[in-house]
Amino acid sequence: MKKPTREEHYERCGRKRRYRTEADALQAAGLLGLESERTAYACDLCGRWHLASVNPGRGRAPTVRKRT
Repeated sequence: MKKPTREEHYERCGRKRRYRTEADALQAAGLLGLESERTAYACDLCGRWHLASVNPGRGRAPTVRKRT
């Protein structure tokens, strides 16, 4: 696997919080009240743990407008 560019590294890892252990990451999610909405994963770039959404891309439902 090729080494990521600086921009790829920033997008995949650099802008995220890093946690020393999986337990630390999940504890942080719990303190934020997001334990059911987040999961922890080990980052292959920095070797630390990050939080990810359980349902990525869930976002808001699109607004449906009625024709008048």
